[in-house]
Amino acid sequence: MAHCFPAGVPWPGYADKSNATVKGRVNLHTKKTKQTFAKFILLLLMIAPIGCAAVGPDYARPSLPLPEQWHSMTDDGTQQDANQLAEWWQGLNDPVLTRLIEQAAADNLDAREALSRVRQARFQRRQTRAALFPSLDARSSATQSGRHDDDGHTDNELYAAGFDAGWELDVFGGNRRSVEAAQADLEAGVEDLRDVMVTLLAEVAVNYVDVRTYQARLAVAQRNLATLEETWQLLKALAQAGTGDELTVAQARYNLESARATLPDLEVGLETAMNRLAVLIGQPPGSLKAEFTQVRPIPTATKEMAVGVPADILRQRPDIRQAERALAAQTARVGEATADLYPKFTLSGSIGLEALSLGDLFSSPDRLWSFGPTIRWPVFDAGAIRSNIGIQEELRQQALLRYEAAVLSALEEVENALVTYDREQQKIVTLRAAAQAADLAAELAGHQYVTGMTGFSDVLDAQRSQLSFEDQMTQSQGAALTALVGLYKALGGGWQSVLPPGELSPSENDKGAG
Repeated sequence: MAHCFPAGVPWPGYADKSNATVKGRVNLHTKKTKQTFAKFILLLLMIAPIGCAAVGPDYARPSLPLPEQWHSMTDDGTQQDANQLAEWWQGLNDPVLTRLIEQAAADNLDAREALSRVRQARFQRRQTRAALFPSLDARSSATQSGRHDDDGHTDNELYAAGFDAGWELDVFGGNRRSVEAAQADLEAGVEDLRDVMVTLLAEVAVNYVDVRTYQARLAVAQRNLATLEETWQLLKALAQAGTGDELTVAQARYNLESARATLPDLEVGLETAMNRLAVLIGQPPGSLKAEFTQVRPIPTATKEMAVGVPADILRQRPDIRQAERALAAQTARVGEATADLYPKFTLSGSIGLEALSLGDLFSSPDRLWSFGPTIRWPVFDAGAIRSNIGIQEELRQQALLRYEAAVLSALEEVENALVTYDREQQKIVTLRAAAQAADLAAELAGHQYVTGMTGFSDVLDAQRSQLSFEDQMTQSQGAALTALVGLYKALGGGWQSVLPPGELSPSENDKGAG
């Protein structure tokens, strides 16, 4: 890569050729002084537009081979609908879930922390960009000194005020590479926030499904418990009337209590899911009990899914986008380290006033001024700079490997979510048929026991099977919906509609000098 120096620039003359920074007393009202300062201004104007190609590698987005289709894709919908993916929870048709997701997006503490990190990265980028511009400092001082000796007492006062200016000319692009890295860091921070939101929305939905699933399982258990209670009471009455036997009553009793023992675990699961939901929306545990007083069924999803093709995840998944931006930032840091091999050019200057009394500070004809260039070029550092370049190159390679790993992990998650959702749907169909058969078997066993055609043990087995299959079917319905949520999370959906683009967009509009 070709480099350039600020050649042909008319450096100003010096009062003392042996020093790069010259101090002298002149009269600003003289023609010579005006010409000297005019040269300094001209120097700044001539060097300002100089811009050479920044050293180091230029970033190019890596291209990875991706499959054309998902291997586990079913016939339940293959189209890519950006709006459906952005608000996938709307397809569940549950207003309570929608309200909880909106509240979590606004009040979740992890999301607010991630947003704060984005703002921090924005300030860091502005701070880094400030190195591209000149600096100007104002100074003032007042000193008093004295001397006591045999000859008497002497007091002196000195007052001074002025301005100091400095500017490092970014000839080889080290500072520009720093700004490039800071910009990529900011964009990676935005993607980190989006990734937090994808995980958050999915977690809200999963815990909401858990709440509804536990409520449905409790309803199944309590309904069967009522049936078992009725059976036990009936058999107990028959035994007391002398038409039944105590063994049957005992069998009915332990069947009843066995079913009753499942309730505490279900209640604990329900409370745990509600407490987790409360924390996710930024509320203390227990604050959602009133919200779930009314029992609602497990949400049902639309049949079509916004799955798309594998290439879509590169645009949708924030963790992949974050890894790509981290790679871009590290590529820029290689150039930043490479720039240390080349000279650094700095312009500095100062202008000031001095007087022996405060009243004469602005009226005295005495002025102090100095300006000139500084060139610094590392001659020997025992290989420290080149070692740092090697370090940054290896970090760049590690960032590339993390990007490739993120892509492979995303492909794996989508494939697993697709097959899990498909198999859970098949499982629901099978369990529904089993539950219906168990209902019929329990009814037939009851009739046969009443007519004396079978023993009560057959009734107990049928009732246990009936409860088991109904509970399994309810769990499978919740698991299928959880798998669907996991699929939309794996596809990177949700952040597109819950984040304010104006505040989070790392645009060029706020890249000011200060």
